[in-house]
Amino acid sequence: QEQLVESGGGLVQAGGSLRLSCVTSGGTFSNYVMGWFRQAPGKERDFVGVFRFSDGSTYYADSVKGRFTISRDNAKNTVYLRMNSLQPTDTGVYYCATKPDGSSWSSGTYWGQGTQVTVSS
Repeated sequence: QEQLVESGGGLVQAGGSLRLSCVTSGGTFSNYVMGWFRQAPGKERDFVGVFRFSDGSTYYADSVKGRFTISRDNAKNTVYLRMNSLQPTDTGVYYCATKPDGSSWSSGTYWGQGTQVTVSS
């Protein structure tokens, strides 16, 4: 069973940057994708972006496009979420999740435990 462990969250001032890491216990599979989600207090979990292992392509939510970048390091079984120009509205718990490409996020998905990101104004 796949296990995901996030790290890298913390407190940062508006305009600052953070890099989150998501380490996968079982490595990565070429037919899988890795997504990043976030959940602000009192709100639902929102999609942030996704990385496709088969071709390295990425897709981002409009709210983070141009500021956030997903990348991977195969040797370290790690996927990163680089976040620049952070704003208070980016505050929340950030989760990584992996699933087969083309399947729904609602089933068959492995989730990390989450890491808190707080952006102060």
